[in-house]
Amino acid sequence: MPEPLKNAYNQDYIERLASSIQASWPAFDKQLFVSRVMDSEWEDKELKARMKHISAMMHECLSLPFDRAIAVLLEVSQGFGGFEGMFFPDYVEQFGVDDWELSVLALETLTQYSSSEFAVRPMIIRDPSRMMEVMLGWASHENYHVRRLASEGCRPRLPWAMALPEFKQDPRLILPILNKLKQDESLYVRRSVANNLNDIAKDNPDVVLKWCCDHIGQHPDTDWIIKHGCRTLLKQATPEAMALFGYADATSVNVTDLLISNDKLSIGDDLRFGFTVSTQREALSKLRIEYIVDYVKANGRRSPKVFQVSESDFNQREVAFERKHSFRQMTTRKHYPGVHQLSIRVNGEIKATLEFDLY
Repeated sequence: MPEPLKNAYNQDYIERLASSIQASWPAFDKQLFVSRVMDSEWEDKELKARMKHISAMMHECLSLPFDRAIAVLLEVSQGFGGFEGMFFPDYVEQFGVDDWELSVLALETLTQYSSSEFAVRPMIIRDPSRMMEVMLGWASHENYHVRRLASEGCRPRLPWAMALPEFKQDPRLILPILNKLKQDESLYVRRSVANNLNDIAKDNPDVVLKWCCDHIGQHPDTDWIIKHGCRTLLKQATPEAMALFGYADATSVNVTDLLISNDKLSIGDDLRFGFTVSTQREALSKLRIEYIVDYVKANGRRSPKVFQVSESDFNQREVAFERKHSFRQMTTRKHYPGVHQLSIRVNGEIKATLEFDLY
C-alpha cells in the first residue's frame, strides 16, 4: 500500500519546520513547538487534522500578533512547498480573519508555494462580492499559481473543502473569472477552469451550457476547457451537451453480439466482455460509446456508473470492442455480491443490456 499522505508530517519534517521558524524568529521555542505538535493524539490525526494542528501550535508558540506572526511565516513558507505547506494558508484562515487586507496579500503569496484554495473560502462566505473582486484581480496575476487560485478557490464543489452554498445556488460571480482565464497559457489553470465549470454544471447545467455555447469554437484552449467542463453533462447524456459536441441521434446505430465471458465472477475478478457497433448507413460517423455498470449497493439496490469506451468519428460501418472491468475492492468503491447489470450506450442511447452475478 502507498504511504498515507499524513505521514509526510513526520518527526523530521516538524523539526525542520521548527528550526526554520526559530531562524526567522529567535525567540521561538523549538522544543516546545515539536512537543506540542507531536502530542499524545498526533498518531490518530488524519491529514487535514494534522495540518490544522500544526497551524494552531505555530500560533501558540509564536505568541505574536497576526501581522508580526505572518511576516515570520511568509519568510519561512518559501522552504515548505507542495500540499504539505498548506498549513501556512490555514494559519491565515484560522487567525487572520480580522485583518482582511493583510490576509489577502498573505494568501496571494502563500499560494505560490503550496495552495490557498481552502483558506480563501471563509473569506468568500464572509463577503462574496468583495472577495470575488479580489479574485478577479488574481485572474490577471503574472504567477500561474495565483491565477489558478482565482478559479480553484471559488469552485462551488471543491473536494474536501468548505462548501460555497451561495455559489451552488447562483454562480454568476464566478463567470467573470472563468471568462478571463478561458484562454490561459497554463494547462494547470485551464484544468481548474474546466473543473469549476463541471462543478457549476451539477447544480446549474443551463448556466454552463449557455457559457459553452457562447465560447465554443473561438480558441482551441477554450474548446478543451468546454469539453472537460461538460464531462458530467455528457455522462448524464444531457441532450443539449450531446448536441453541442455533434453527437447525433443514434437510431441508425446497432449494438450486437454483447457477450460477457464470465457472467459469474467473484469480488476481485475482472469482468470480461465484448460487443459490436454497426450501422446500415455508409459509416458510423461521430459516436460516444460508453458502458454502464449498475452496481449492487449495501442496501441491495443498484446504482449506475458510466465508463467511456471510445469517442471518435468512425468512417467504417462496423467496429468491435473488447473490454475488461475490475471488481477489486478499492477505497473509493466497495463491491457487494448480487446481480449486477452491464449496458452499452451510444450517443446517450442504451443499445444492449446483460446481467451478471458477482459473488
